[in-house]
Amino acid sequence: MKTEKLIVYKNFEDGELLQDMVWLMENYDDEFYNQEDKAGLLYDCVHRMLEMAGKYGFYGNLWHCYLTNLLVNNENSYSRACEIRGEVDGTINKAVLHDIVIFKEFYDYDFKPMQEALDAEDFELVLDYESNTQESKVYNTRIKDRICTLAQKFCKDHTPEEMKHTLTEFYREYGVGKYGLHKAFRIARNEGGVAIEPILNIAHVKLSDLVGYEMQKKKLIENTEAFVRGKKANNCLLFGDAGTGKSSSIKAIANEYYDRGLRIIEVYKHQFQDLNDVIAQIKNRNYKFILYMDDLSFEEFEIEYKYLKAVIEGGLEKKPKNVLIYATSNRRHLIRESFKDKEEKDEDLHTRDTVQEKLSLSSRFGVTIYFGSPDKMQFNGIVKALAERYGITMPEEELLLKANQWELSHGGLSGRTAQQFVDYLQGLE
Repeated sequence: MKTEKLIVYKNFEDGELLQDMVWLMENYDDEFYNQEDKAGLLYDCVHRMLEMAGKYGFYGNLWHCYLTNLLVNNENSYSRACEIRGEVDGTINKAVLHDIVIFKEFYDYDFKPMQEALDAEDFELVLDYESNTQESKVYNTRIKDRICTLAQKFCKDHTPEEMKHTLTEFYREYGVGKYGLHKAFRIARNEGGVAIEPILNIAHVKLSDLVGYEMQKKKLIENTEAFVRGKKANNCLLFGDAGTGKSSSIKAIANEYYDRGLRIIEVYKHQFQDLNDVIAQIKNRNYKFILYMDDLSFEEFEIEYKYLKAVIEGGLEKKPKNVLIYATSNRRHLIRESFKDKEEKDEDLHTRDTVQEKLSLSSRFGVTIYFGSPDKMQFNGIVKALAERYGITMPEEELLLKANQWELSHGGLSGRTAQQFVDYLQGLE
């Protein structure tokens, strides 16, 4: 079989369909095999492609979409070398071209003789498929369209060399596999140990959506920009009052720098002991990774922060250059402090050591950015800006009066309260 001659592109996930389709291509007219069995296998392949369309949201030529999905998700020595960087030199290019020649044959294959021989005209269903509007279970709309568009580009490539170039450009622009297609990830444990799993839907917030806090956003952008460019950058702590846009700022950073290879991994406190395993999986990739810790704080009895301290700075293994830690917190020093920590006659003989232990975690964040609650004038400015953005036509005096009434019973002055108020007004329309 042709698939057995592949050199670089092997061990596909969901590769059984490829094996079956290629077997049919090579044996559909062989009288040695039962005609009904061959037709049954073909219709089973049609069923699997339709299920794939529902799972991934694919449309158009489902056979081409399936092949494209295999190529963009296959992590091998070539695809990993090309991710975010583009073409590489060396003999590996000849090996990849050898494989692309085979895939080009799969793309250009004429199914008409097979359909006629197996009396399977219904195979046309998968060659020009119209998808429904149901949300994909695996890919969001952006990723689904990207793969379907790439499948169409491959059809326009006249030679294997052109097809290889198109695929390499895709790797350069987006990357390969889950890290190439997705922006954000979470940590999970399964039978194989620690796994990094994609988050399918991330809020599409932009920094320009956040009203005010220009100095804070500028500081965050400068640090992230240096990181993405491969320059020296610092771990970053966003601290301050609730509802002021700390978490939204980091989500916006993930959205705005995705096309430049930035990825974000959400980490919870109970997962800090898995950080070394996570870093081991991402340290040799060409992406930049932010380990994102939201609402980070510790009570006195919690010791998870010790894992985090060792990862940030202090362990024997140096933290990779492609990994930074961004955290948000309502506490400047992260670990709960009490007056007894500074009392000279405390039961702890070395009170200064106790204080230093609690301050040492926050000091490992080279950039700290304070987000304070807005005053009344700033709050009103946020409300007016959001109302204008969402097309709410209400006299300004009435708008601000209702906004001030709202904030008194809904959490006080903050950007979050302003957004909730404007959402409430939209719901009344």
